Amino acid sequence: MSADLAHIRQVMAEADCLYTEAQVEAAIEQVAAAISRDLAEANPVVFCVMNGGLIFTGKLLPKLNFPLEASYLHATRYRNETSGGELFWKAKPEVSFIDREVLIIDDILDEGHTLGAIIDFCRHAGAKAVHTAVLIDKDHDRKARPDLKADYVGLSCIDRYIFGYGMDYKGYWRNAAGIYAVKGL
Repeated sequence: MSADLAHIRQVMAEADCLYTEAQVEAAIEQVAAAISRDLAEANPVVFCVMNGGLIFTGKLLPKLNFPLEASYLHATRYRNETSGGELFWKAKPEVSFIDREVLIIDDILDEGHTLGAIIDFCRHAGAKAVHTAVLIDKDHDRKARPDLKADYVGLSCIDRYIFGYGMDYKGYWRNAAGIYAVKGL
């Protein structure tokens, strides 16, 4: 069942812009510089976490001017809802992790259940090291594992329901050019 488009449009019309497109692009440049500094000689396998990580990965990869293997994986807890359930694998990675440096690129580190499970999966699959890059690190005390921190963070954000640059509201607005918070959430 598709969402009520009038509601979806209203969500955008009433949303608070937390970061403009220019601010997000500048953050992506900084993340790219840090990754390039650290991983340029590592021959990493870079995994985009679909669907949320798609735009961040697409913006980031052309800025990484070194050899890397790019792939994707699709694990979710949300399934177009606004709160997460158990981890669901839609597509597991098809590239070998054995003795490789791995970089996982995702849209957001919220509570970290999904990212934590993906990191564990990579380590179990034989990765030499697992690095993580997120566009947004949500600022709150509900992290699944207190030690879970992304290695590369574009921006931090207040604890609200956000969308844009890959993050969605009920499957919509991943394409929003900025980071927005839903009114009242």
